Amino acid sequence: MRTPARLVERIEASTPAHRDRAIDGLRALALLAVPTGHWLLGGFTLDADGAIHNASPLSTFGFFAPVSWGLQMLGIFFLVGGYASALSYHRRPGTTARWLGGRVARLGRPVLGVTAVWAALVAVLSATGVPEATLRTGATLVVQPLWFVGVYVVVTALTPLCVRAARRLGGWSAVPLLLSVAVVDFLRYGPYAEAVPSWLSALNILPGWLFAYQLGVSWGEKRIGKRTAVLLLAGGSMLFAVLLGVFDYPASMVGVPGEARTNSHPPSLLVLALAAAQSGAAMLVRDRLARLLKRPAVWAPVVVVNLSAMTILCWHQTAMLAAAIPASYMGAIRGLTTAPESLGWILARLAWMPLFAALLVLIGRYARHFEMPWREVSTARRALAGLLAAGFALFALGWA
Repeated sequence: MRTPARLVERIEASTPAHRDRAIDGLRALALLAVPTGHWLLGGFTLDADGAIHNASPLSTFGFFAPVSWGLQMLGIFFLVGGYASALSYHRRPGTTARWLGGRVARLGRPVLGVTAVWAALVAVLSATGVPEATLRTGATLVVQPLWFVGVYVVVTALTPLCVRAARRLGGWSAVPLLLSVAVVDFLRYGPYAEAVPSWLSALNILPGWLFAYQLGVSWGEKRIGKRTAVLLLAGGSMLFAVLLGVFDYPASMVGVPGEARTNSHPPSLLVLALAAAQSGAAMLVRDRLARLLKRPAVWAPVVVVNLSAMTILCWHQTAMLAAAIPASYMGAIRGLTTAPESLGWILARLAWMPLFAALLVLIGRYARHFEMPWREVSTARRALAGLLAAGFALFALGWA
């Protein structure tokens, strides 16, 4: 049996000397923020029929919004993604198309796996009497983080253009993306907002998330130094404060049920301000983080998290549902099926989170196989997985 100490030694011995540990550490931090945020800021209510519905403590506790500032770390994820993609792009052994195809396959397999499995689960759970409302709540939560994968694929496909822009303009290559989001925000929230079509907000999706990715590419191209990092931290923090204090942007970085405006879907200028500040801070602490991660006991968990990246992203909501759905048959259980309307709920939810983590580890033991190449999977099975995934997508969107 492999002991933790021996596993740590094995991970340390297999780590190449040139591995950029700080970048992996930042990625692991951003990855862990996703389930932490969803588990802490997402709750359930139980209706008279025993079905669970989505709820959030942010609807009751406005002062809880700053917690979302620390847990919204997708800016960091896109930053290190851009950095790593720039290096990987230069080291690609074949054509750009082959390089991109490999990256898309690594992202697509886990998504196809979780949606195909959930298509089967919906059928089984429905046959055992689980309320349809519960199944739709579950489907919504499972699909919720998967939008990120689609956006990430698009920005990854733009890597060659991002590299060219970074070489010419350095960190300034991200400024047009910031200005684009600012213009759209002015149109949808400014004096002429009533005349602006609702679909206009969708124009922020690509530049909103490409902003941090472009900063990461520029960083990887060594076109961003300490001075620019300080500017990003200070400028992003100032812009964040102005948008909150003067222009009345919503304080929460995630959607709040019942609120007309949201910062994340699609990203508002506030998201970019936070991403700029976080990116600057990440660049400034990189060397210290690299020194810390030279310790084998600290480095080993980072490696494990990075190797399980897509499993964490795709299955963490399933882990929470694995606790909440059975609990719905036992009535009102604080922190699981009661409305998040008290401080007691928050304390109870914190107590439940280790169980969610344990369930995610258990699920991950089997789900991690979806991250591996499907060399031995027949064409017929791949087609079946695709059909199941498509069916689940239709169900989650309310079209089936």
